[in-house]
Amino acid sequence: MQKKKSKEAVKAEICKILNKIGALKFGAFKLTSGKISPYYIDLRIIPSFPDVFQKICNLQAAFIKEEIGVKSFDRIAGIPIAGIPFASLIAYNLKKPFLYIRKGVRLHGRKRRIEGILTPGDRVLLIDDLITTGLSLTEAKKAIEAEGGVTTDAVVLLDREEKGKEKLDKNGIKLHALLKMSEIANRLYEIGAIDEVQLKTILKQIKKG
Repeated sequence: MQKKKSKEAVKAEICKILNKIGALKFGAFKLTSGKISPYYIDLRIIPSFPDVFQKICNLQAAFIKEEIGVKSFDRIAGIPIAGIPFASLIAYNLKKPFLYIRKGVRLHGRKRRIEGILTPGDRVLLIDDLITTGLSLTEAKKAIEAEGGVTTDAVVLLDREEKGKEKLDKNGIKLHALLKMSEIANRLYEIGAIDEVQLKTILKQIKKG
């Protein structure tokens, strides 16, 4: 039987993986929220590395079991677009029905924003790759509740710590993040993967929110 890893060991492992695949970039990047950031952490590339993708999703599934409990929700929903591959594999690992949310209402077929089976009263766990402002997760909650679902929790691999958690709190969603951006930055600095200027760049962005 595999020994359960401590939270710190899991965080260290994820940081090592993100550094290895080159997920962190510096420059001027426009985020989905419209905000400009001096750094970008690209979690969308994770599925391009099958072994890494499987390991990350296994860690997320274990995190969900411990933090939320599989009896606390009925279905898993992926947030478009980056959250969908993660949610799909995690749902498979946890043996939970999977659905995903469209960015807009489809103008043909059933004309719904939710793809998959959702019945009134279903408790839905939201999954995205990361959170910045919390807008995508808030919109997903509205879409699910418009079709009778119930959403109280969301899981992300990374919290960029830019007030997204607070926005979710106000909208009745509890955020569960495996890692905070400050934790990644400090750990990468400790192992020499980023320099002091880069560390301060990230921490300044977090403080600015």
